[in-house]
Amino acid sequence: MYLADTNIFLEVLLAQEKSKECKDFLEENLGELAISDFSLHSIGVILFRNKKENVFIQFVNDVLAKLELQTLGNESYRGLSGISTEFKLDFDDAYQVQVAQENSLTIVTMDRDFDKVKSSLPIVFL
Repeated sequence: MYLADTNIFLEVLLAQEKSKECKDFLEENLGELAISDFSLHSIGVILFRNKKENVFIQFVNDVLAKLELQTLGNESYRGLSGISTEFKLDFDDAYQVQVAQENSLTIVTMDRDFDKVKSSLPIVFL
């Protein structure tokens, strides 16, 4: 099962350079995908900031029903600092790592910061 990082969805939603590659991956792996609540919130922030509220609503309606939404429990937040320190990650990347570890997920991303964790966690780079 895959945890798709925020950048995978934004690449498609904002029609950026690797949009087709990301869209193909998402379509080929439907039923095997998860998104963190942090990614969902980040996508909302970015789309709203870009006056694309309708794109966010369409995303929620079309995609969210096909993905597992993953979140951290209250106790899990305590582990974020250790992950951040150990792998030299910022908060959002540490959050994704914690979600992936707790749920035995492979992170799919374009963010090379995840190179730092690939010896401890499966990572797929698009």
